[in-house]
Amino acid sequence: MDLAQLTRDLESLRAEAVEAARTAASSEELAEREIDYLGKKGRLTTVLRGIGSLPAEDRPRVGSVANDVQAAIRDAFARAAEGLRGHELEQQLRAESADVTTPGRPIRRGTYHPIPATIERIASIFGQFGFVVYEGPEVEDDATNFQMLNIPPDHPARDLWDTLYVDREGELLRTHTSPGQIRVMQSTKPPIRALLPGRCYRYENVAADRNFEFFQVEGLMVDEGTTLGDLRGLLDEFARAMFGEDKRTRFRPGYYPFTEPSVAFDVSCLVCGGSGCPACSHTGWMTILGAGMVHPVVLSYGGLDPERYQGFAFGMGVERITNLRHGVADLRYYLDNDLRFLEQFQ
Repeated sequence: MDLAQLTRDLESLRAEAVEAARTAASSEELAEREIDYLGKKGRLTTVLRGIGSLPAEDRPRVGSVANDVQAAIRDAFARAAEGLRGHELEQQLRAESADVTTPGRPIRRGTYHPIPATIERIASIFGQFGFVVYEGPEVEDDATNFQMLNIPPDHPARDLWDTLYVDREGELLRTHTSPGQIRVMQSTKPPIRALLPGRCYRYENVAADRNFEFFQVEGLMVDEGTTLGDLRGLLDEFARAMFGEDKRTRFRPGYYPFTEPSVAFDVSCLVCGGSGCPACSHTGWMTILGAGMVHPVVLSYGGLDPERYQGFAFGMGVERITNLRHGVADLRYYLDNDLRFLEQFQ
């Protein structure tokens, strides 16, 4: 092969390669054509093998032409690749553009857990009578949890609470929401109408009717001239608002160290309506909370004069109220986080 022929072949290859780059329809096709011309076994490499047959004095001249041809081909493919990328990106964006008039995908909403839902309902009912929601700490000291509630260290009523102590200094996980009475009385001047919902803890065997972790709502009203009749009237209204206007109620004697007198508050059975069934042990009544007049010792610890002020308190288990509202037989379900159970409470 002579110098002139090899030069013509290189120029012809340049023209073909530039046209091939320009007419490629996609990035994939362009890449294939670039390999065909510039690859190790490509057409340019095949032509360049002919340089070895030329006389030594002609090789530099052909090498210079070959370098120019190779640079021109690479530049042509680079420009073509940039153009195709822009074109393909524009097509992709056009294909993926969002139609803002299309209805959105429905968002799956969670369900409201029955425990806070019941607490909210209780707070709503008592809020109509002026009760304000307060919060107390879950870690209490022994004095506030027991002694200021008329339960000194040697009091037999301490056996009613299986306490979980945090340290040797007397700090513990509160066994009930009643310590909130002390904190409210010490920080608020009468008249007081306080509602204290919260989580409580006791060292209990877990069963269908008990757990080591549970919720209570404590209520406290303190004013001059507060009576047991006021308590009865308030709880009657609560029972009817929570369970229905047809519900009958009653007081029974009870015992709590921090109230005197103490009562148990019952409503007519929600299952049988009061005729007697296994759910109410055939009595026709269900106990929903305990209550009573605040003990003078507790008023004193709260910084109030028991000769001037009287008050009543009540406390209810939220799980029990929730069971009665929804007909649930096992309170363990509430903390199991089983979505099959929780999704029923829409």
